[in-house]
Amino acid sequence: MSQIDIRQVTAGDYAAWLPLWQAYLRFYNTELPEAVTQSTWQRMLDTNEPTHAALAWADGKAVGMVHFIYHRSNWAIENACYLQDLLVAPETRGTGVGRQLIEFVYTTAKADGCNKVHWLTHETNATAIQLYERIAERPGFIQFRKAI
Repeated sequence: MSQIDIRQVTAGDYAAWLPLWQAYLRFYNTELPEAVTQSTWQRMLDTNEPTHAALAWADGKAVGMVHFIYHRSNWAIENACYLQDLLVAPETRGTGVGRQLIEFVYTTAKADGCNKVHWLTHETNATAIQLYERIAERPGFIQFRKAI
């Protein structure tokens, strides 16, 4: 594989980002209204929003994406960083791109004054879990939620 370049998204990256976003939604068997996709994209471009995104590029093609959100915590003065969405294109999986995207988030969040990066994955996402257990700790918390 050629050199991977990871950088924050810009307004001109929409056409490269959208197929990855759609693949991510398909991976989790979900659909979102177009208005949500458009709002998400605009938030990632707005410097006043806590939402960020980066793409991994190889040979001029986007081969991975990551979205992350800074948020306050009652357990620290500094913000925390929630890594919300991560996808590597199927043909690029297993080449280290996922790890590079996570490390990009680590570096960016640290530079922006965050004290931790955290995320969730589905319990059936065994391949990703193998990576996550090598580069982060599993604190043992169980998620609960209720749509309102």
